[in-house]
Amino acid sequence: MPCFTVHIRDEWLAVPCRDTTNTIRWLGQEALKRYVKNKPDNGGITAVKDTRFVVRRCQGLGLLDADDTVEDVLEDNDFVELAIEGDTMSPDFIPYEPGVSHLTAAYREPAEYISLDGNTLTSTDLVNLGRGLYKIKLTHEAERKVVQARELLDTIVKENKVVYGITTGFGKFARTVIPVSKLKELQENLVRSHSAGVGNPLSPERTRMLLALRINVLAKGYSGISLETLHTMIQAFNASCLSFVPEKGTVGASGDLAPLSHLALGLIGEGKMWSPKSGWADAKYVLEAHGLKPISLKPKEGLALINGTQMITSLGAEAVERAQAIARQADIIAALTLEVLKGTTKAFDSDIHSLRPHPGQIEVALRFRSLLDSDHHPSEIAESHRFCDRVQDAYTMRCCPQVHGVTNDTITFVQNIINTEINSATDNPMVFAERGETISGGNFHGEYPAKALDFLAIAVHELASISERRTERLCNPSLSELPAFLVNEGGLNSGFMIAHCTAAALVSENKVLCHPSSVDSLSTSAATEDHVSMGGWAARKALRVVEHVEQVLAIELLAACQGIEFLRPLRTTTPLEKVYDLVRSVVKPWIKDRFMSPDIEAVHRLLLDQKASDKSFGGSNVWHVAKPYIDKYQTEYIPESRPGSPTAFSLEPPASPRKRVRHE
Repeated sequence: MPCFTVHIRDEWLAVPCRDTTNTIRWLGQEALKRYVKNKPDNGGITAVKDTRFVVRRCQGLGLLDADDTVEDVLEDNDFVELAIEGDTMSPDFIPYEPGVSHLTAAYREPAEYISLDGNTLTSTDLVNLGRGLYKIKLTHEAERKVVQARELLDTIVKENKVVYGITTGFGKFARTVIPVSKLKELQENLVRSHSAGVGNPLSPERTRMLLALRINVLAKGYSGISLETLHTMIQAFNASCLSFVPEKGTVGASGDLAPLSHLALGLIGEGKMWSPKSGWADAKYVLEAHGLKPISLKPKEGLALINGTQMITSLGAEAVERAQAIARQADIIAALTLEVLKGTTKAFDSDIHSLRPHPGQIEVALRFRSLLDSDHHPSEIAESHRFCDRVQDAYTMRCCPQVHGVTNDTITFVQNIINTEINSATDNPMVFAERGETISGGNFHGEYPAKALDFLAIAVHELASISERRTERLCNPSLSELPAFLVNEGGLNSGFMIAHCTAAALVSENKVLCHPSSVDSLSTSAATEDHVSMGGWAARKALRVVEHVEQVLAIELLAACQGIEFLRPLRTTTPLEKVYDLVRSVVKPWIKDRFMSPDIEAVHRLLLDQKASDKSFGGSNVWHVAKPYIDKYQTEYIPESRPGSPTAFSLEPPASPRKRVRHE
């Protein structure tokens, strides 16, 4: 029989419906009858048939017509909200927010799987899991190791051994032995009491990442989780049943206790949960709607679910992936600005960079050459100023390989740490089935990802810092030889004046956000946890810094494309013309002043990296447009050396005498 879950004020009510040709009005009245029946004072409702109300779907908050039939507008197990006339929105109802999540009405259950073994997951995989591109399953080897570790724990409990977190309390209560009859209650109390986070919930994508990463760590087989519980977690992930996880509350040791406790709370059927089908609702109803039962915690399982660095690491994985995407696109944007400002390519000569052979510096210089090389990609703009008297450019253009380069190298460093952390056992105590013992340690301490993400924020911020200065040069007529603020009829029109101010504001905000959180520590848990990493804030602010960098570079890209308009009919190189065309596919030239914020947002979306495997992403981005030209350039220039020239680290041969270089 079809059944619907109806939310009225502070109650969730299951309403069976034998005849789906009944109307939405009937469904609302049936729900009100059940609500009134459960209230000593009838909930203040004197007559159900005279009560006026509206009904909306929990997902999307779309209002339902009272005269529509149930079968026409609802599906079995749908969740709806009934609002009584005169009531305000129920305070415990968390509305679905359109546009916040990729996993909404457009969500389609993936058909492909990623097999987890606790050893091979990457930051790219994790972000794709967050985007809803894959389901999860365990490898046979992972299942075997999980079973072995659980068997050891069951033996410990059976033999009444005293082991931290299994038969004792936690933290300051580590010496308090708990009777076997209360071990289940011990684990449930742990999850409930530690669910003490505050703030907005993580987005569905980030909660999926958090859940996927916790599953991966448990799959290593050193936490003592039962295979039954782990399979239930996987089923919840595959159905996108996602707990309400507040973003604030972790100090990053012992791991991310508060957010992981909230993650576990939903899985045991308490607190709130979200799914694409239900929107937000009580966890037990969301699980039931997907045919799932709440987890019944066995000894140590509560601790196994909440002890680790998975929030720091999952947010860090997103931050480093987005940082990598914007870093490579920053080179393309800077190259376009250099064209508009009529700069020289001499500073990118491979021989210069072979003398200071940092990998990132060499890589960035190569990208500039691949986009600007005049033999490979003729440029009418470059030809127009070939014999000018300028010798060298400002640092914001000339030093891009050095400045962008160290950002690239830092991203590589951070990505290595994050990928190691993704596949690390961070529980305590660790269960070593092959040794037949459990050992307490400190793998839960978040200092590694915390420090790495502080480094990431500092490094990637520099892309915005130098970009904002290039935008200033584009807007300043004394530096650009272009109209002031890149608009005709200046005075009547303000052009990019305040867009540049926005870039400056974001750069200034980043300077504060780049203060490392991991230099701080506050003793907690009655001094048993006397040094902590503050990694949760390191991860969250790293994401904010990366987003600001994306926005600042979006403004520069807009400004550079606008600068091209004043150089027409001259054309730049082929790859940069392709980038210009991409921008113009979403933003038209600036002829006179208009509402600018949507233009910035549209170009920002072009910079957001979507992996080729993401079939839900219908468009392209700046990197995908330019990458084929960069790849072709690199394959056509085979590295080689010539006598007397230090090109061992060069990714292409040095310039030949016939090769045209600007400002010769």
